[in-house]
Amino acid sequence: MRKMGLDVGDKTIGVAISDELGWTAQGIETIHREGKKKDYFRIEELIKQYDIGEIIVGLPKNMNGTIGPRGEVCQAFADYLHNRSRLPVKLWDERLTTIEAEKMLVSADVSRKKRKQVIDKMAAVIILQNYLDAQK
Repeated sequence: MRKMGLDVGDKTIGVAISDELGWTAQGIETIHREGKKKDYFRIEELIKQYDIGEIIVGLPKNMNGTIGPRGEVCQAFADYLHNRSRLPVKLWDERLTTIEAEKMLVSADVSRKKRKQVIDKMAAVIILQNYLDAQK
């Protein structure tokens, strides 16, 4: 059963999926947000296409572990996904994943313009891979 990792932002949603064995995560796309229903419709298409059995949503926490407004938005989105899909949806601490993704892309000498296009997808990969590694 594949898992899907989501990095939910205001303008985009980075999407990653696991292999069938749940060992590795790979980025598949960045959804440009157009409203909750349209965003969900695209996620639903991906759920069917890749036979997803569980969804992992990145939960941005403050450095002291508290949840701020951005985290509350992600919690509400996760609840919405669960209610619509009826799949298990888990929240996963994503502190510093965007910074980690940025560093990886910079070290790979990816141009600033290209980084902007793939950063959310990379963050989704890191969120999902961290979750998969913690399950082992």
